[in-house]
Amino acid sequence: MTTWSRASGSRPKGNDELAAALSACKVAFWGVALTSGVLSILYLTGSFYMLEVYDRVVPGRSIPTLIGLSILALILYTFQGLLDLVRGRVLLRIGAALDVKLGARAFDTMMRIPLKAGASVNNLQPMRDLDQIRTFLSSLGLAALFDLPWMPIYLIICFAFHSWIGYTALVGAIVLVTLTIVNDRRTQGPMKKATEIAAVRAAFIEAGRRNAEVVHAMGMSQALAEKWRETNAKYIDVQRQMSDGSGGISSATKVLRMVLQSAVLGVGGYLVIEQQATGGIIIAGSILVARSLAPVELAIAHWRHFTAARQGWVRLGELLERFPAEDEMIALPAPKSKLAVEGLTIVPPGSQRPVVIDASFSLQAGDGLAIIGPSASGKSSLARALVGAWTPYRGKVRLDGAALEQWAPKDLGRHVGYLPQDVELFSGNVARNIARLEATPDARAVFAAARAAGVNDLILRLPNGYETEIGEGGAALSAGQRQRIALARALYRDPFLVVLDEPNSNLDAEGDEALNQAVLKARERGAIVIIIAHRQSALAAVDQVMLLADGRIQAFGPKDEVISRVLRRPTVVPAELPGGLRVVAEAGGGS
Repeated sequence: MTTWSRASGSRPKGNDELAAALSACKVAFWGVALTSGVLSILYLTGSFYMLEVYDRVVPGRSIPTLIGLSILALILYTFQGLLDLVRGRVLLRIGAALDVKLGARAFDTMMRIPLKAGASVNNLQPMRDLDQIRTFLSSLGLAALFDLPWMPIYLIICFAFHSWIGYTALVGAIVLVTLTIVNDRRTQGPMKKATEIAAVRAAFIEAGRRNAEVVHAMGMSQALAEKWRETNAKYIDVQRQMSDGSGGISSATKVLRMVLQSAVLGVGGYLVIEQQATGGIIIAGSILVARSLAPVELAIAHWRHFTAARQGWVRLGELLERFPAEDEMIALPAPKSKLAVEGLTIVPPGSQRPVVIDASFSLQAGDGLAIIGPSASGKSSLARALVGAWTPYRGKVRLDGAALEQWAPKDLGRHVGYLPQDVELFSGNVARNIARLEATPDARAVFAAARAAGVNDLILRLPNGYETEIGEGGAALSAGQRQRIALARALYRDPFLVVLDEPNSNLDAEGDEALNQAVLKARERGAIVIIIAHRQSALAAVDQVMLLADGRIQAFGPKDEVISRVLRRPTVVPAELPGGLRVVAEAGGGS
């Protein structure tokens, strides 16, 4: 069996976009490291204060010494608090800086995933991964990792107090580090599985939200709730596994720290009895051991976030490699004369089966083409390739000789108008939707597009005219109103190529007439208009017709000639669609 998939080629070894983004913050990281070093020294304040009080102040009964030591300790504690505050704010800004550098890339990748990888990749994952990385960079968990390298200093001081105290602290440190490694290995698998199930869970919720009306009207609520319970139970179970593992180790760490503190007090007490240490060493050693193990305990407590950030780092790096930043391209002249399709074979993203095979045709400025055919014949797939939304497996789509990939997307978009089969509008007002979300819409161009689409009067009847807020997805509008406003968006700034996929599926007779007039006016100004025909009325404004069946062009040419040929030779129409052109046109669903 032939496998229809684009050869992957050799992918670049490693992606340094993430590393470059972090490298831009290296001065800040060095500052955090230096601050952590100073803080690690300042953390000794409590230990040495207790040592001096017990070994110097109490035996000497010196009030001035106590006051002097207390003032010094207060100053050091204040300085410690300020440094800790500064370090926390720097870490927050590092996370924000990473988001600024990579946020646009992550968003761009999210937008390109459905066009390149289909449903095989969760297109929301890049932003979630970036959020996890930013959250960890701004957390106490990263601060604990900066504190960990200073543990040997505390151990050295413990050995300086007495070797037995040092060995007690060393054994505790080894046990804690071992627990950290075990915790890492126990949480990696469940964390990865939890991320995958969370993505499925979120997609399920979104699907239910989008289809709430159907679910309620057709009594599907109970079945949907049962399916939700199954998905949610898996998510809760893997979360429980993850929490049980990390929670148990975190509890063991806390208990171990308290045991070690008591052990140091016990060892210190024995050393005092044997006159090998002073009372101050007992208290100072206990505080010092607790302080030396605190970063490990904090790191374990935040290990789940570290694991999530590390896995997110790997996933995001792989996706940024898979969807590299687009190179700057020379702006080409606006197309004015011709659309050429050369040997076009289309394989949908994430699939291996071609839906359009070796399609070739050309159109001149002012031409109008209707594409007809049965369901799943490849009509909508061809439309997506014509506007550059899908990359062809083989062949080219050219505007005035330039292949679509030679255009920067933002430049190509100025010359293309596209009305998809499933109309989606964006939250905002009518004017911004027609103006393709431009920050400052050109009022004249907006009005011109609305008039060209025959929707100006409809918009003026809305509560606030062009300033009417339409809600998420255009929820405040009817299906027909959304479709007509989307038609105006497709005609905004007079694009050269206009592709309309079943543009009259939700229109009444008035809307049908407005659509035909819009197509005729676009052709009169020199645009090429391609319509995926759902109703026979859509043929009124075109001069050419193409019949697609099984992904291949069965007929193409002047409208009257193709219609008469199809009617004379119904054998070109698939067996399940007898009856000639009218049945073919009305059966044309999405493909």
